[in-house]
Parts: sequence; structure tokens; C-alpha cells
Amino acid sequence: MSLRLYDTATRSVRDFVPRTPGEVGVYLCGLTVQGPPHIGHLRSAVNYDVLRRWLEHAGLRVTFIRNITDIDDKVLAKSAEAGVPFWSLAYANERILADHYARLGVLDATYEPRATGHIPEMHSLIAKLIADGHAYPAADGCGDVYFDVRSYADYGALSNQRPDAMQESADAPARGKRDPRDFALWKGAKPGEPEAATWPSPWGPGRPGWHIECSAMCWRYLGDEFDIHGGGLDLVFPHHENEIAQSRAAGLGFARYWVHHGLLNMGTSKMSKSIGNVIDLPAVEASGVRAVELRYYYTAAHYRTVIDYSDGALREAASAYQRLEGFVHRATEIVGVGQPGELPAEFVAAMDDDLNTSQALAVLHDAVRAGNEALTAGDDAVVVAVLSRVRAMLGVLGLDPLDPQWAGRSGGQLRPVVDSLVALALEQRAAARARKDWAAADAVRDQLKHAGVIVEDTVHGPRWTIEGEH
Repeated sequence: MSLRLYDTATRSVRDFVPRTPGEVGVYLCGLTVQGPPHIGHLRSAVNYDVLRRWLEHAGLRVTFIRNITDIDDKVLAKSAEAGVPFWSLAYANERILADHYARLGVLDATYEPRATGHIPEMHSLIAKLIADGHAYPAADGCGDVYFDVRSYADYGALSNQRPDAMQESADAPARGKRDPRDFALWKGAKPGEPEAATWPSPWGPGRPGWHIECSAMCWRYLGDEFDIHGGGLDLVFPHHENEIAQSRAAGLGFARYWVHHGLLNMGTSKMSKSIGNVIDLPAVEASGVRAVELRYYYTAAHYRTVIDYSDGALREAASAYQRLEGFVHRATEIVGVGQPGELPAEFVAAMDDDLNTSQALAVLHDAVRAGNEALTAGDDAVVVAVLSRVRAMLGVLGLDPLDPQWAGRSGGQLRPVVDSLVALALEQRAAARARKDWAAADAVRDQLKHAGVIVEDTVHGPRWTIEGEH
């Protein structure tokens, strides 16, 4: 395999070599479901869906794990505000998240574990860390268990920081810590917290810390060592730094590559519920931008770049996708749907170069321009060849408009009605042209244009598209 990926741990682009030939294990940090997802969250799912599809295109069998954090300080705070049990709030938001993934064409994870389903694995890791001198229960008997940062010599290597320069960990009170930078593996129950949010443990009733949750789920589903760990750049520190420390201190090989995506910003800040600058998928769709066009918007940027969101940029992306979609529909009307063919070498080279989807889409648009020229010239043989390549490229990106995921969504239930009405108008135009009544023929065309329907005369006869689909 010729794929090269940027590895955060080595701060370099590395050849990707699977641990086991023909197989890949991927763990993506999923969401903490204290609320519905916004489009910043959804970028992560689409970026790693493209990575997964590319790995599978290469013939690799991918085990893809994307977790759900359903117990956390934020979940408890939001459930208290809403006056509902934490598990009820978490499950409701998990269902919304699953719906949004499906609408964006994100493939189902191989497994999508919840943190609350893996308490025994967390206890096993914590017990081993204590036994090996890397963790300790709080001396004051509060039930907290902390990871001893000083006991792990490579702490800070992922984020390229020195422990002496780090601020204290804020994930738990410093009441029983030996060092303020030590982080919580287990949080003892506190007065006023719901009993349903506590589990028995060897150190007293409580709940897991955020970081130990992911280490336990990686271990459970991918074993001692696996290929790729993914997440947003905002997770490098402290979350992923802490995952590495506790997992390797426990004797696990853990992740061999660390792949992080850039954030989606609103203005000068990342999109965040705590700031309040969020836009969700229903709002995007209500504005007239389809889910497939939002997926294209994410894919058009290299996964490691920051996306500065604007409505104008999103609509430009939607128009760009419509041009690709328009060619596919026009071509299939003439030569049939055919079958996706081989990927162009330039497209493969771009994707193998650290998933350079921006360059890959440039190759795709060049192909569509050549296909449109062939349509205009009536060269059906070239159209067939280009359509085959275009569908192959769109398919591996999860964007093929003829895929059942997207087919029929461009015009909704009104599309057949519009088809019939426009066909009737075009028949009237054809009759006017036949009797050389050019004024009447032009009037029909102009009325259609005023309604947003563009009529194009081709060697195969007139065809129409909605304005913006060219």
C-alpha cells in the first residue's frame, strides 16, 4: 500500500504499514453526547469516513471503532439542568447523532461502544496501573484514583510539551493529588450526584475519568496494539496525551499512528456549544443546502486544515457539487448509468498523499470539464469513459449522486411533478419551433428560465436542469 499519513506523534508524514497485513484497526474518538451534534462535530465523522473508504478501496479489512462518551461531567450537568436521568439525555442525543451520520452518508462503525458498557475493563486497567506504580488512590479516602504523571517518562511527547511547563489538570479537584498535573482515572462519588451515575469499584463508588474510558475501549475492541487513533486537534492534549500515558504504562503497545483533523471555526473561535456559536445539520438543510453538499464541503478541504465556516463558502461548495452531479445526470440520460471504472492515477496519487482530497477533487473537476465538452460534441464514447472515472472518484469519497444514499434526494417528492410540467413546456416549445414560431419558442424558454429551469439544446435534443446544477 502506498498511502502516507501525517502522524502527530512523530510530526511527520509516514508510510502507512498495517500492523497485520490486509487488516487495519482504527479507533476514532466519538462524541460526548451532552447535546445534539453541530456541524463542527460532524466534520470528524466525514473525514474519517473518507479515510476508512480509502483503506477499504485498497483491499484492507477495516475494524472501525467510534465510541460514545455517555458518562462525563458535561453529561451530568446537562441532565441536571434538564431534570432527566443522565442515561436518558445521553441516549436521546446518541439517536440524533446516529441520524445525522446516516444523512451524511457516514458508514456504520464496526462497533460503536458506550463508555458505560466498559466499566470492568476500566477497573482492570486502573488496577494494573496501581500495581505497577503508575497510579494511586487518593490518600484522603475520597475514592479518587489518579495517574502519576511523573512515573511515565515520555509524558508530553505527543503534544511536544515538557511536564514542567504544563498547567495543573482540571479534571478533578486537587484534594488528594500528589502532583497537580496528575489526572483522574476514577472519580469518587460526591454528595448530590445521582446514584445512577455511580458504579462500585475497589476504591469506592464512583465513575470513570474521561481518558481511561477510551483506553479501555481501544483495548477491548482492538487489542494491545492497533494501527490508527483519530480525533480532532483539540484532543491532542490532554485527552490523547493521557490515553498514551496510561495505556503504555499499563504495558499496551496502543496506537501506531495518530491522525488528527483540523477544527471547523466560526469566526475566530472553534464551533462550540460552550461559546454558543453553533450551527447544526437541520439548520443547514433548512437553508437549502443538502446533506450531500455539506459532505462535499468537508471533503473539499484537506482534513488537517482549519475550516473557517461561512454561509458563502458552504454555498460555493454546494454549487461545485451540483456541477459534478449535473454532469453525472446529463451523461446517464444519454449513455446510461454504466459502472464505476478505474481511478485516474492523479486521483490515487492525491489520496495516497496524506488524503489530499482537495487535490483529488481538482482531478475530478478536470474530468467533468472534459466530460461536458464531450457531451456538447456528442462524443458518446468519451462520455462513457469519463462517466466511469467520475463515478469511481465520487464513489470512493462517498459522493456518487447515483448511490442509493443520494439518488432521488436532489428534488424530493416534487421532482416527478416538475419533470412532467417541464416536459409539457418543452413539447410546446418544440411545436412552436416546428412551425417556425421563434417568438413563441423563445417565450417558453424565457418563462422556464424565470422559474429557474435552464433549457440547453444539445445534439440529442433539449434537456433541462435546475439553475445552479450545471
